[in-house]
Amino acid sequence: MLDSWVRSDTTSLLHRVTNFDDKDKIDTEKVAQNISEININDGSSSSDVNDRNSGNGVLWKDDVATKEEKVGSLTFNVIDTSKKGGNVADKPKTATKKAVPRAKVPFEIGFSPMDWLKLTRTHPDLAGLRGQSNKRLISMNEVKEHKTGDAMWTVLKGRVYNISPYMKFHPGGEDFLMKAVGKDCTSLFNKYHAWVNADALLEKCLVGLLDNQPAKQ
Repeated sequence: MLDSWVRSDTTSLLHRVTNFDDKDKIDTEKVAQNISEININDGSSSSDVNDRNSGNGVLWKDDVATKEEKVGSLTFNVIDTSKKGGNVADKPKTATKKAVPRAKVPFEIGFSPMDWLKLTRTHPDLAGLRGQSNKRLISMNEVKEHKTGDAMWTVLKGRVYNISPYMKFHPGGEDFLMKAVGKDCTSLFNKYHAWVNADALLEKCLVGLLDNQPAKQ
């Protein structure tokens, strides 16, 4: 029934377009409020074909979208003035701010991550335990006493590490890693290396566990 109504309405429209005179002009706004212009042609011109947008039947001319419609052998263009502004692809793109990467210090020869991995597998005592257990409790005061030489201790997530052997392997350089020596560096570590598995990276540097109990008077 809908198809029959469309054919009837289309036939009526074409009859009125092709048979009006000065005494009986068509009020185009009443016929179709969204159609500002109708061009009736026997076929598409070569310029229209070249301007066709990816075969979707829509033509772009002077920032106006024109859709081609057919009724029988007649072809007419419907100009949609509600889509002014050109193609979406022509609109300026919003610039995105790129994150500034943290500066890294170039590795010295022999101090790459692979070199560190080899060292952890071959060195017998990176932590400097000298036979002591790495499960013993260590107070924060004892951590503060180890800041130089081959015994530079730090606290990371409740574990005490001797980071002296790792100094030259640190991607951020020795100076930056020195900020962690003799301190609890957990917050500093989470700021720059939250995704790093410190337990695996510094496993062979473990000295002991932080004693959170208050010191006895």
